[in-house]
Amino acid sequence: MILRSLGAVVLLLGGLTTPTPAAAAKTCDYFVSPSGGDRGDGSAQRPWKSIEQARDQLRAKKKYHQNCDIVVNLKTGDYVVDKTITFTEADSGENGHKIIYRSADGPGKARLLGARPLTGWQKYDDNIYKTKVDRNFYTLFEDGKRATTARYPNRTSDDLWSPYLFSVMPEAEYQAVHNWLFFDAKDVPKEWDADFDKNAQMVVWSGGSWSWFTDTVPLGGADFRKNFFTLNYDARFSLVNSRSGSRYFLQNTLRFLDQPGEYYFDFANSEVYYWPKGSIDKVVAPTVKTLISLAGSSPDKRVQNLSFDGLALQYSDFVDWYRYGWNGPGDSGYEHKYPIYDRQIELPRNRFGMITVTNSRDIDLTRLHLSDSGFTGVFLLFANERVKVTDSLLDNIGGDGIKVEGGYPGEGDITGHHTFANNYIYHVGELVPGDAAGIEMMNTGNNQVSNIVVKHSARYGISLEVRPEIKNEDNYARNNRFSYIRLEETGLDSGDMGAFYTYGVHNVEPHPIDNYVSQMVIGDVINDPAGQMPDSGTRGVHMDAGGCGFSIENVEVGKVSDDKYQAYKCNEVKNANWADGFDTSKMEYDKIGVTSAFPYPIPS
Repeated sequence: MILRSLGAVVLLLGGLTTPTPAAAAKTCDYFVSPSGGDRGDGSAQRPWKSIEQARDQLRAKKKYHQNCDIVVNLKTGDYVVDKTITFTEADSGENGHKIIYRSADGPGKARLLGARPLTGWQKYDDNIYKTKVDRNFYTLFEDGKRATTARYPNRTSDDLWSPYLFSVMPEAEYQAVHNWLFFDAKDVPKEWDADFDKNAQMVVWSGGSWSWFTDTVPLGGADFRKNFFTLNYDARFSLVNSRSGSRYFLQNTLRFLDQPGEYYFDFANSEVYYWPKGSIDKVVAPTVKTLISLAGSSPDKRVQNLSFDGLALQYSDFVDWYRYGWNGPGDSGYEHKYPIYDRQIELPRNRFGMITVTNSRDIDLTRLHLSDSGFTGVFLLFANERVKVTDSLLDNIGGDGIKVEGGYPGEGDITGHHTFANNYIYHVGELVPGDAAGIEMMNTGNNQVSNIVVKHSARYGISLEVRPEIKNEDNYARNNRFSYIRLEETGLDSGDMGAFYTYGVHNVEPHPIDNYVSQMVIGDVINDPAGQMPDSGTRGVHMDAGGCGFSIENVEVGKVSDDKYQAYKCNEVKNANWADGFDTSKMEYDKIGVTSAFPYPIPS
């Protein structure tokens, strides 16, 4: 034991290092393997068994002076995450060196799984199985594919959200109501009158004809005399306006479980019912909402100089109910310079991702493969500086792919100087189609976004947002650069949107140019016709509620149902195909999208 401890000290001090060229940093290597043991010492011969064990062992050794980059090599295999793996400032790289957790055998070979198989299945009827569970969860997977919560009406495709029902308004006095949805009697199964399922939920584009946000809300009951459902929580907007009712579907009721790939969760009895597409033995349920948390204890005590390279993260959970933001200014209960921002920030319960980062500096997330998330893929929350997400594949993401959320406007510019480059983001917003985006940036500046593909989104491809009421000096969404970007299959289920979208940026004169967009190709932005989307049409570039101070150069937009470009006359536009004289020779098509260095196969 003494010899092993001395060896570990020498290793951390750089005495046993991997041979490197003179110009390269020294590295001290440790090893983790699914076959590792509790008594492992981190050597290649006696590896640790988990990231948590490696983290704790390195934390214990941090009293020694770090003079090499510490590399934790995770060997090929699956590492089940039953509890969020948390890194704090105590786990930071020190003395100018990093601590790197990497997939030792190549990108995607070491997999962190935030789910476990469900067992104990018994036949319920000819096609449906059921089993008891020890926890609640809010999404489910079979053989690496997300299952659908049993719903009515049934979806027509795994890739789309339609069809929908529409709310109605019996009397004008109910137009402003947020927690009663009135339905057409012919739309809802009459059997519910005598047998309402208390596990039922509703997914609704609240706001009537405004297809801006979706709410996922448990139902408290149904009144079949007056034909309305009671929502347990207020929706974002009222459920009818002068132009339309709100689109909605019902879910999580056993009577709706009528096709393969659907499941029903009886929360009261802790039972799950599932109709498998293939083998019932390949069904897994989430164990966590966040797999990796990087969180310094305060903006003055940041976690920093950490890198995660080549890891695959698969499976995470959703929430029991979802609404975007508070419904009114000041609803957060805290005083702010701009309380209107309460309407634009995620509720505290929803500020998480598969990887959640806050109070950080110089974090590198490289060559990752994030898949099958319940909510956001990577969430940078509040105080973060110089975070990189590069060379990564994000697919089947429940919410946004990458989200940056700054602090409240006017209270400190606390996030920025991030790099998002060479990322392919595929199939986003599956569980939160309202406000879904491949990359969503809120109140943040000095960021570089380049060589990005976003494909298949109910709403946006990329968005940059603040609030239109904010003074220019309190707007931190400045000096962002977007280049070599391809956005495909966006706006599939929403309206009044753009594949590239900004909101409330530089809405007060003067409008100095300090955000830049160049070399962007936007494919067709066309709604699913079966979705019956009632809002205004789809756009390629939409600079909403201000959206000023942009240089837009060399941009091409495909087919849209509204305008290719909608904005005030407060931006500089050069060589865009919605204007006369578009010159395709200035488009660098061969450089747009991910580069040849992208480490994963492109999703089909």
